[in-house]
Amino acid sequence: MDERYDVVVIGGGAAGLNGALMLARSRRSVLVVDAGAPRNAPASGVHGLLGREGTPPGELLATGRAEVRGYGGRVETGEVTGAQKVGGGFAVTLADGRRVRARRLLVTTGLTDELPDVPGLRERWGREVLHCPYCHGWEVRDQAIGVLASGPMSVHQALLFRQLSQDVAYFLQGTTLTDEQAEQFAARGITVVNGAVAGLEIVDDRLTGVRMGDGRLVPRAALVVAPRMVARAGFLAELGLAAVEHPSGAGEHIPAGLAGVTEVPGVWVAGNVTDLTAQVGASAAAGAMAGAHINADLVTEETRDAVLAQRDASTRDASTRDASTRDASARDAFTADAFTRDAFTADALAADVFTADVFTAEAEARLCEQVAGDRRHGL
Repeated sequence: MDERYDVVVIGGGAAGLNGALMLARSRRSVLVVDAGAPRNAPASGVHGLLGREGTPPGELLATGRAEVRGYGGRVETGEVTGAQKVGGGFAVTLADGRRVRARRLLVTTGLTDELPDVPGLRERWGREVLHCPYCHGWEVRDQAIGVLASGPMSVHQALLFRQLSQDVAYFLQGTTLTDEQAEQFAARGITVVNGAVAGLEIVDDRLTGVRMGDGRLVPRAALVVAPRMVARAGFLAELGLAAVEHPSGAGEHIPAGLAGVTEVPGVWVAGNVTDLTAQVGASAAAGAMAGAHINADLVTEETRDAVLAQRDASTRDASTRDASTRDASARDAFTADAFTRDAFTADALAADVFTADVFTAEAEARLCEQVAGDRRHGL
């Protein structure tokens, strides 16, 4: 038999765990299914999260799982491969073949960073290869920073990282700058490097420079890229939900409305699967909001069902009372009919007597025999 829950949360990062926490604290049965591949796993610490600044990502997740379990929620390692509409809820299929049922779904599977095809880039991702000035900028302040032109946000990245260091170089990678962008770079002292990047120079397990296709080495201690960010949402296809291009051009996301509601009733999203640029704090907040919204939605459904059940019970009680009244009326009518028949017989007998031409002893005797039988007396 399928396991059944009020809510299945797909994805156990900050958004998913915080959503599950809100639901568990609302006394909802909740299951979190996490594939164990967080986007920020390569990072040494989480930043911009008040009270948890610098906490290693793994430690933060372990604490979150314990908190969810402390309120009765379940957290399991697994991968969801599909989800279907079943009755008034959903059936979720896991990679190990299990199926679990849920009244509502909260999808917090995050995204995949598709990095530029530059040798050595993936290996240094989350260390000296960065993307967010708010996640990693402080750690590379005052260092030689390179920015690789790799997406529509690259120029914006260069301007933001210039706030953190005076030594910023922008690698064009075959792209061009508009006149306005070139003017901005010149005003801020950002160096523009022409030519194709061939790879990264690593010495003693540290980035020391960017190797150009013509052999030049541009010394850099950090390299910023703009990955294409793609929501992990392929398993939602059977529900009619698919990732679409983000308005910024930075990747693909699942569109959502207030509190993460989607166009499929009963399905909510939170975190990077819908908000590509959300940091840990924003993702956790979105998960909490979605969890509260789901609980309120369930309360509304349960209240509606309770009202309908009460109305049905009242209708049945009224029907029972009506049936009892009809039975009593039928019994009374039967008794009245019997009385009428008896009265009719007496009347007929009397008529037999009183319509005779002469009141005689024979007539009285006949009447007595018909009415009293053996108990008759008189003439």
